[in-house]
Amino acid sequence: MVTKQFTGSPDEADLRRADSLAREIFSDIANKWALLIIETLGEETLRFGELRDAIEGISHKMLTQNLRMLERNGLVDRTVHPVVPPRVEYALTEPGRVLRVTIGGLCDWTHRFLGDIEASRRRFDA
Repeated sequence: MVTKQFTGSPDEADLRRADSLAREIFSDIANKWALLIIETLGEETLRFGELRDAIEGISHKMLTQNLRMLERNGLVDRTVHPVVPPRVEYALTEPGRVLRVTIGGLCDWTHRFLGDIEASRRRFDA
């Protein structure tokens, strides 16, 4: 995987540019599983199984892929405890906790306008 490097230029942070590092990061985190993982972790430290149980419908593979991506982007810390069997825990980093505030706003928006969206879908599908 080729990763773009941020040089501090405004072009690197422009989401509208296809070759923007900001767009790559946005693409990584703007998926339903990443958003749900971040929201679920919140201020907690959870094990893999606890996360999987808390997020209905997520597969082992999708949880693994998204946790790795979130760790790579510095949003999740993965701690392996040297015990048998190994105990692995996940927690949000500072950037992850800040992002969670934004995700919380998106969740609030969803709850607030769920009825409106549902009504619009019914009208559109009719």
